[in-house]
Amino acid sequence: MAFDPDHVRPEFPILSRRIGDRPLVYLDSAASAQKPEAVIGAMSDLMRNSYANVHRGLHTLANETTELYENARKKVAGFIGAAESEIVFTRGATEALNLVAAGLGRSLSAGDEVLLTEMEHHANIVPWHFLRERLGVVLRFVPLLPDGALDMEALERLITPRTRVVSVVHMSNVLGTVNPVRRIADLAHAAGAVMVVDACQSVVHAPLDVHEIGADFVAFSGHKLYGPTGIGVLWGRAERLDALPPWQGGGEMIDRVDFDQITYAEPPLRFEAGTPPIVEAVGLGAAVDWLSGLDRLAVAEHEAALYSRAAEGLSGVNGIRILGQAEGKGAVLSFTVEGAHAHDIAQLLDRYGVAVRAGTHCAEPLMRRLGVSSSVRASFGLYNTTQEVDAFLEALDRTRTFFS
Repeated sequence: MAFDPDHVRPEFPILSRRIGDRPLVYLDSAASAQKPEAVIGAMSDLMRNSYANVHRGLHTLANETTELYENARKKVAGFIGAAESEIVFTRGATEALNLVAAGLGRSLSAGDEVLLTEMEHHANIVPWHFLRERLGVVLRFVPLLPDGALDMEALERLITPRTRVVSVVHMSNVLGTVNPVRRIADLAHAAGAVMVVDACQSVVHAPLDVHEIGADFVAFSGHKLYGPTGIGVLWGRAERLDALPPWQGGGEMIDRVDFDQITYAEPPLRFEAGTPPIVEAVGLGAAVDWLSGLDRLAVAEHEAALYSRAAEGLSGVNGIRILGQAEGKGAVLSFTVEGAHAHDIAQLLDRYGVAVRAGTHCAEPLMRRLGVSSSVRASFGLYNTTQEVDAFLEALDRTRTFFS
Protein backbone atom coordinates (compact mmCIF):
# COMPACT_ATOMS: atom_id res chain seq x y z
CA MET A 1 0.00 0.00 0.00
CA ALA A 2 1.34 3.42 -0.96
CA PHE A 3 2.34 5.83 1.78
CA ASP A 4 0.25 9.01 2.00
CA PRO A 5 2.14 11.91 3.60
CA ASP A 6 -1.13 13.77 4.19
CA HIS A 7 -1.95 11.21 6.88
CA VAL A 8 1.07 12.22 8.97
CA ARG A 9 1.45 15.91 8.18
CA PRO A 10 -1.11 16.99 10.81
CA GLU A 11 1.15 15.38 13.43
CA PHE A 12 3.87 17.95 12.69
CA PRO A 13 2.72 21.31 14.08
CA ILE A 14 5.42 23.34 12.31
CA LEU A 15 4.25 22.26 8.87
CA SER A 16 1.28 24.60 9.21
CA ARG A 17 3.70 27.51 9.50
CA ARG A 18 3.81 30.21 6.85
CA ILE A 19 6.90 32.09 5.70
CA GLY A 20 5.54 35.54 4.97
CA ASP A 21 2.47 34.87 2.87
CA ARG A 22 3.72 31.49 1.64
CA PRO A 23 3.17 28.04 3.13
CA LEU A 24 6.34 26.46 4.47
CA VAL A 25 7.96 23.91 2.15
CA TYR A 26 10.57 22.27 4.36
CA LEU A 27 13.23 20.52 2.28
CA ASP A 28 16.06 20.45 4.83
CA SER A 29 15.41 17.18 6.67
CA ALA A 30 18.93 15.89 5.98
CA ALA A 31 20.18 18.67 8.25
CA SER A 32 17.48 18.19 10.88
CA ALA A 33 14.01 16.72 10.58
CA GLN A 34 10.88 18.24 12.07
CA LYS A 35 9.24 16.65 15.12
CA PRO A 36 5.84 14.94 15.44
CA GLU A 37 3.50 15.54 18.36
CA ALA A 38 4.45 12.12 19.74
CA VAL A 39 8.00 13.36 20.38
CA ILE A 40 6.99 16.80 21.60
CA GLY A 41 4.42 15.31 23.93
CA ALA A 42 6.71 12.66 25.41
CA MET A 43 9.39 15.19 26.26
CA SER A 44 6.91 17.69 27.66
CA ASP A 45 5.17 15.03 29.73
CA LEU A 46 8.45 13.91 31.29
CA MET A 47 9.43 17.44 32.26
CA ARG A 48 5.95 18.19 33.63
CA ASN A 49 5.32 15.01 35.56
CA SER A 50 8.25 12.68 36.23
CA TYR A 51 11.58 14.42 35.81
CA ALA A 52 14.58 13.62 38.02
CA ASN A 53 18.16 12.47 37.47
CA VAL A 54 18.62 8.82 36.52
CA HIS A 55 20.39 5.82 38.06
CA ARG A 56 21.25 7.65 41.27
CA GLY A 57 18.11 8.46 43.23
CA LEU A 58 15.88 6.19 45.30
CA HIS A 59 12.76 8.32 45.30
CA THR A 60 9.72 7.85 43.09
CA LEU A 61 10.57 10.47 40.46
CA ALA A 62 14.11 9.14 40.06
CA ASN A 63 12.84 5.59 39.64
CA GLU A 64 10.19 6.65 37.12
CA THR A 65 12.66 8.67 35.06
CA THR A 66 15.29 5.92 35.12
CA GLU A 67 12.70 3.46 33.84
CA LEU A 68 11.73 5.82 31.02
CA TYR A 69 15.37 6.44 30.12
CA GLU A 70 16.28 2.76 30.02
CA ASN A 71 13.08 1.96 28.15
CA ALA A 72 14.21 4.40 25.48
CA ARG A 73 17.46 2.43 25.21
CA LYS A 74 15.41 -0.74 24.77
CA LYS A 75 13.34 0.87 22.00
CA VAL A 76 16.41 2.06 20.11
CA ALA A 77 18.02 -1.37 20.43
CA GLY A 78 14.95 -3.03 18.96
CA PHE A 79 14.83 -0.46 16.16
CA ILE A 80 18.27 -1.49 14.84
CA GLY A 81 18.34 -5.16 15.84
CA ALA A 82 20.73 -4.76 18.78
CA ALA A 83 20.99 -5.72 22.43
CA GLU A 84 20.26 -3.04 25.03
CA SER A 85 23.75 -3.35 26.48
CA GLU A 86 25.18 -2.41 23.06
CA ILE A 87 23.42 0.99 22.93
CA VAL A 88 25.37 4.00 24.19
CA PHE A 89 23.58 7.33 24.39
CA THR A 90 25.74 10.31 23.40
CA ARG A 91 25.12 13.99 22.72
CA GLY A 92 24.99 13.27 18.99
CA ALA A 93 26.56 11.25 16.20
CA THR A 94 29.57 13.56 16.25
CA GLU A 95 30.29 12.64 19.87
CA ALA A 96 29.73 8.97 19.07
CA LEU A 97 32.33 9.04 16.29
CA ASN A 98 34.76 10.99 18.46
CA LEU A 99 34.29 8.41 21.21
CA VAL A 100 35.15 5.56 18.85
CA ALA A 101 38.14 7.34 17.34
CA ALA A 102 39.53 8.28 20.74
CA GLY A 103 39.06 4.78 22.10
CA LEU A 104 40.52 2.98 19.10
CA GLY A 105 43.34 5.51 19.02
CA ARG A 106 44.69 4.07 22.28
CA SER A 107 45.79 1.00 20.33
CA LEU A 108 47.11 2.78 17.22
CA SER A 109 50.62 4.01 16.50
CA ALA A 110 52.55 5.90 13.83
CA GLY A 111 52.15 4.37 10.38
CA ASP A 112 48.88 2.60 11.15
CA GLU A 113 46.28 3.42 8.50
CA VAL A 114 42.68 4.59 8.77
CA LEU A 115 40.66 4.25 5.57
CA LEU A 116 37.91 6.80 4.89
CA THR A 117 36.10 7.95 1.73
CA GLU A 118 36.04 11.23 -0.16
CA MET A 119 32.34 11.65 0.69
CA GLU A 120 32.65 11.70 4.48
CA HIS A 121 31.05 14.31 6.72
CA HIS A 122 33.52 16.31 8.82
CA ALA A 123 32.37 14.33 11.87
CA ASN A 124 33.94 11.25 10.30
CA ILE A 125 37.12 13.02 9.19
CA VAL A 126 38.22 15.41 11.92
CA PRO A 127 38.41 12.86 14.80
CA TRP A 128 40.76 10.73 12.69
CA HIS A 129 42.83 13.80 11.86
CA PHE A 130 43.33 14.20 15.61
CA LEU A 131 45.02 10.79 15.57
CA ARG A 132 47.08 11.79 12.55
CA GLU A 133 48.29 14.89 14.37
CA ARG A 134 48.96 13.22 17.70
CA LEU A 135 50.11 9.74 16.77
CA GLY A 136 51.24 9.85 13.16
CA VAL A 137 48.36 7.70 11.96
CA VAL A 138 48.03 7.75 8.16
CA LEU A 139 44.67 8.64 6.59
CA ARG A 140 43.72 7.13 3.23
CA PHE A 141 40.67 8.21 1.22
CA VAL A 142 38.74 6.04 -1.23
CA PRO A 143 37.97 8.04 -4.42
CA LEU A 144 34.62 8.36 -6.15
CA LEU A 145 33.44 7.38 -9.60
CA PRO A 146 32.01 10.08 -11.90
CA ASP A 147 28.41 9.33 -10.85
CA GLY A 148 29.24 9.72 -7.15
CA ALA A 149 29.45 6.02 -6.35
CA LEU A 150 32.37 4.70 -4.35
CA ASP A 151 35.24 3.24 -6.36
CA MET A 152 35.21 -0.26 -4.90
CA GLU A 153 38.21 -1.42 -6.92
CA ALA A 154 40.24 1.40 -5.43
CA LEU A 155 38.93 0.54 -1.98
CA GLU A 156 40.15 -3.04 -2.31
CA ARG A 157 43.60 -1.78 -3.31
CA LEU A 158 43.74 0.70 -0.43
CA ILE A 159 43.05 -1.91 2.24
CA THR A 160 46.50 -3.14 3.24
CA PRO A 161 48.09 -5.02 6.14
CA ARG A 162 48.60 -1.57 7.71
CA THR A 163 44.86 -0.80 7.70
CA ARG A 164 43.54 -0.78 11.27
CA VAL A 165 40.22 1.03 10.86
CA VAL A 166 37.78 1.48 7.99
CA SER A 167 35.24 4.22 8.70
CA VAL A 168 32.59 4.84 6.05
CA VAL A 169 29.37 6.77 5.66
CA HIS A 170 26.42 4.53 4.81
CA MET A 171 24.51 7.22 2.89
CA SER A 172 26.17 10.46 1.82
CA ASN A 173 24.54 13.61 3.15
CA VAL A 174 25.55 15.44 -0.05
CA LEU A 175 25.38 12.93 -2.87
CA GLY A 176 22.75 10.57 -1.48
CA THR A 177 25.02 7.68 -2.48
CA VAL A 178 24.30 4.51 -0.51
CA ASN A 179 27.51 2.59 0.02
CA PRO A 180 27.74 -1.23 0.08
CA VAL A 181 28.76 -1.32 3.73
CA ARG A 182 28.36 -5.07 4.14
CA ARG A 183 30.83 -5.73 1.34
CA ILE A 184 33.20 -3.12 2.75
CA ALA A 185 32.90 -4.64 6.23
CA ASP A 186 33.80 -8.07 4.90
CA LEU A 187 36.89 -6.64 3.20
CA ALA A 188 37.87 -4.75 6.35
CA HIS A 189 37.50 -7.77 8.59
CA ALA A 190 39.46 -9.96 6.18
CA ALA A 191 42.35 -7.51 6.70
CA GLY A 192 41.89 -7.52 10.47
CA ALA A 193 40.52 -3.96 10.55
CA VAL A 194 37.69 -2.51 12.61
CA MET A 195 34.63 -1.33 10.65
CA VAL A 196 32.88 1.91 11.67
CA VAL A 197 29.70 3.16 9.95
CA ASP A 198 28.17 6.64 9.97
CA ALA A 199 24.46 5.84 9.59
CA CYS A 200 23.04 9.32 10.23
CA GLN A 201 21.20 9.46 6.91
CA SER A 202 20.62 5.79 6.16
CA VAL A 203 18.85 4.94 9.43
CA VAL A 204 16.23 7.57 8.57
CA HIS A 205 15.30 6.33 5.13
CA ALA A 206 15.29 2.54 5.43
CA PRO A 207 15.21 -0.19 8.08
CA LEU A 208 18.70 -0.83 9.50
CA ASP A 209 19.94 -4.01 11.14
CA VAL A 210 23.39 -3.41 12.57
CA HIS A 211 24.33 -7.08 12.42
CA GLU A 212 23.30 -7.46 8.80
CA ILE A 213 25.57 -4.62 7.68
CA GLY A 214 28.54 -6.28 9.35
CA ALA A 215 29.88 -3.25 11.21
CA ASP A 216 31.69 -3.16 14.54
CA PHE A 217 30.45 0.33 15.44
CA VAL A 218 27.52 2.35 14.09
CA ALA A 219 26.72 5.98 14.90
CA PHE A 220 23.60 8.04 14.22
CA SER A 221 21.80 11.08 15.58
CA GLY A 222 18.33 11.64 16.98
CA HIS A 223 17.45 14.93 15.34
CA LYS A 224 17.56 13.59 11.79
CA LEU A 225 15.36 10.67 12.89
CA TYR A 226 12.41 12.95 13.76
CA GLY A 227 13.65 13.08 17.36
CA PRO A 228 15.28 15.86 19.39
CA THR A 229 18.71 17.41 19.18
CA GLY A 230 21.27 16.68 21.90
CA ILE A 231 20.98 12.90 21.62
CA GLY A 232 22.90 10.42 19.51
CA VAL A 233 23.48 6.69 19.47
CA LEU A 234 26.62 4.62 19.33
CA TRP A 235 26.08 0.95 18.75
CA GLY A 236 29.02 -1.37 19.23
CA ARG A 237 29.39 -5.12 19.15
CA ALA A 238 29.48 -6.35 22.73
CA GLU A 239 33.06 -7.58 22.49
CA ARG A 240 34.17 -4.31 20.88
CA LEU A 241 32.56 -2.18 23.58
CA ASP A 242 34.06 -4.40 26.27
CA ALA A 243 37.54 -3.75 24.84
CA LEU A 244 37.04 -0.01 24.31
CA PRO A 245 38.47 2.25 27.04
CA PRO A 246 36.27 5.05 28.41
CA TRP A 247 36.51 8.45 26.75
CA GLN A 248 35.20 10.78 29.46
CA GLY A 249 35.42 10.43 33.22
CA GLY A 250 32.90 11.31 35.89
CA GLY A 251 29.88 10.01 37.69
CA GLU A 252 28.14 6.78 36.74
CA MET A 253 30.84 5.50 34.37
CA ILE A 254 32.82 4.00 37.26
CA ASP A 255 32.63 0.81 39.26
CA ARG A 256 34.89 1.97 42.09
CA VAL A 257 37.02 5.06 42.70
CA ASP A 258 39.74 5.31 45.31
CA PHE A 259 42.69 7.62 45.90
CA ASP A 260 45.11 5.24 44.20
CA GLN A 261 43.02 3.23 41.74
CA ILE A 262 39.86 3.13 39.68
CA THR A 263 37.72 0.48 38.01
CA TYR A 264 35.13 1.16 35.34
CA ALA A 265 31.50 0.22 34.85
CA GLU A 266 30.44 -2.25 32.20
CA PRO A 267 29.14 -0.91 28.88
CA PRO A 268 27.06 1.02 28.10
CA LEU A 269 27.36 3.05 31.32
CA ARG A 270 31.15 3.14 30.96
CA PHE A 271 30.63 5.61 28.11
CA GLU A 272 27.88 7.75 29.68
CA ALA A 273 29.79 9.91 32.14
CA GLY A 274 27.80 12.50 34.08
CA THR A 275 24.12 13.29 33.73
CA PRO A 276 23.02 11.90 30.36
CA PRO A 277 20.56 13.50 27.90
CA ILE A 278 17.53 12.22 29.80
CA VAL A 279 14.68 14.17 28.22
CA GLU A 280 16.25 13.81 24.78
CA ALA A 281 16.57 10.03 25.15
CA VAL A 282 12.89 9.78 26.00
CA GLY A 283 12.12 11.92 22.95
CA LEU A 284 14.22 9.65 20.75
CA GLY A 285 12.41 6.62 22.14
CA ALA A 286 9.12 8.26 21.19
CA ALA A 287 10.42 8.98 17.69
CA VAL A 288 11.45 5.36 17.26
CA ASP A 289 8.02 4.20 18.45
CA TRP A 290 6.33 6.58 16.03
CA LEU A 291 8.45 5.51 13.06
CA SER A 292 7.98 1.85 13.89
CA GLY A 293 4.24 2.32 13.45
CA LEU A 294 4.72 3.20 9.78
CA ASP A 295 5.32 1.01 6.75
CA ARG A 296 8.95 2.04 6.34
CA LEU A 297 9.39 0.36 2.96
CA ALA A 298 6.39 2.31 1.65
CA VAL A 299 7.88 5.47 3.15
CA ALA A 300 11.17 4.77 1.35
CA GLU A 301 9.33 4.35 -1.95
CA HIS A 302 7.50 7.63 -1.35
CA GLU A 303 10.74 9.50 -0.66
CA ALA A 304 12.39 7.96 -3.72
CA ALA A 305 9.47 9.13 -5.85
CA LEU A 306 9.85 12.68 -4.49
CA TYR A 307 13.54 12.67 -5.36
CA SER A 308 12.89 11.32 -8.86
CA ARG A 309 10.28 14.00 -9.52
CA ALA A 310 12.63 16.76 -8.37
CA ALA A 311 15.66 15.39 -10.22
CA GLU A 312 13.65 14.97 -13.41
CA GLY A 313 12.51 18.58 -13.07
CA LEU A 314 16.13 19.75 -12.95
CA SER A 315 17.62 17.40 -15.52
CA GLY A 316 18.43 19.06 -18.78
CA VAL A 317 17.97 22.57 -17.40
CA ASN A 318 20.78 24.76 -18.68
CA GLY A 319 23.23 25.81 -16.00
CA ILE A 320 22.12 23.30 -13.36
CA ARG A 321 24.44 20.50 -12.30
CA ILE A 322 23.16 17.70 -10.08
CA LEU A 323 25.83 16.33 -7.74
CA GLY A 324 25.68 12.56 -7.37
CA GLN A 325 23.57 10.29 -9.55
CA ALA A 326 24.63 6.85 -8.37
CA GLU A 327 22.15 4.03 -8.80
CA GLY A 328 19.95 3.47 -5.75
CA LYS A 329 20.85 6.79 -4.11
CA GLY A 330 18.78 8.26 -1.30
CA ALA A 331 16.38 11.22 -1.29
CA VAL A 332 19.02 13.96 -1.26
CA LEU A 333 19.30 16.37 -4.21
CA SER A 334 22.39 18.58 -4.24
CA PHE A 335 22.97 20.88 -7.18
CA THR A 336 24.70 24.02 -8.39
CA VAL A 337 23.36 26.87 -10.53
CA GLU A 338 25.79 28.37 -13.00
CA GLY A 339 26.60 31.98 -12.23
CA ALA A 340 24.96 31.95 -8.81
CA HIS A 341 26.27 31.26 -5.31
CA ALA A 342 24.42 28.57 -3.40
CA HIS A 343 23.71 30.98 -0.52
CA ASP A 344 21.97 33.41 -2.89
CA ILE A 345 19.81 30.64 -4.32
CA ALA A 346 18.79 29.47 -0.84
CA GLN A 347 17.89 32.97 0.32
CA LEU A 348 15.81 33.64 -2.76
CA LEU A 349 14.01 30.30 -2.42
CA ASP A 350 13.19 31.26 1.15
CA ARG A 351 11.18 34.20 -0.22
CA TYR A 352 8.87 31.59 -1.72
CA GLY A 353 8.66 29.67 1.57
CA VAL A 354 11.05 26.93 0.40
CA ALA A 355 13.65 25.94 3.00
CA VAL A 356 16.78 24.27 1.59
CA ARG A 357 20.39 23.98 2.73
CA ALA A 358 23.29 25.79 1.07
CA GLY A 359 27.03 25.62 1.62
CA THR A 360 29.57 22.82 1.95
CA HIS A 361 27.29 20.62 4.09
CA CYS A 362 30.21 19.84 6.42
CA ALA A 363 31.94 18.06 3.55
CA GLU A 364 34.64 20.44 2.32
CA PRO A 365 36.95 17.73 0.92
CA LEU A 366 34.07 16.39 -1.15
CA MET A 367 33.25 19.88 -2.46
CA ARG A 368 36.85 20.30 -3.60
CA ARG A 369 36.79 16.83 -5.15
CA LEU A 370 33.70 17.86 -7.14
CA GLY A 371 35.28 21.16 -8.14
CA VAL A 372 32.67 23.37 -6.47
CA SER A 373 32.83 25.78 -3.55
CA SER A 374 29.29 25.08 -2.34
CA SER A 375 25.97 23.64 -3.41
CA VAL A 376 22.24 23.85 -2.76
CA ARG A 377 20.66 20.79 -1.16
CA ALA A 378 17.00 19.83 -1.16
CA SER A 379 16.40 16.82 1.06
CA PHE A 380 13.12 15.00 1.38
CA GLY A 381 11.37 13.60 4.43
CA LEU A 382 8.34 11.40 4.82
CA TYR A 383 6.05 14.42 5.31
CA ASN A 384 6.92 16.03 1.97
CA THR A 385 4.44 15.91 -0.90
CA THR A 386 4.58 16.00 -4.69
CA GLN A 387 2.92 19.43 -4.51
CA GLU A 388 5.87 20.65 -2.44
CA VAL A 389 8.31 19.29 -4.99
CA ASP A 390 6.46 21.20 -7.68
CA ALA A 391 6.48 24.35 -5.53
CA PHE A 392 10.25 23.96 -5.13
CA LEU A 393 10.77 23.56 -8.88
CA GLU A 394 8.60 26.57 -9.65
CA ALA A 395 10.37 28.70 -7.04
CA LEU A 396 13.77 27.65 -8.38
CA ASP A 397 12.74 28.49 -11.92
CA ARG A 398 11.73 31.97 -10.80
CA THR A 399 14.89 32.33 -8.75
CA ARG A 400 17.10 31.51 -11.72
CA THR A 401 15.76 34.53 -13.60
CA PHE A 402 17.71 36.77 -11.21
CA PHE A 403 20.93 35.35 -12.67
CA SER A 404 20.05 35.07 -16.33
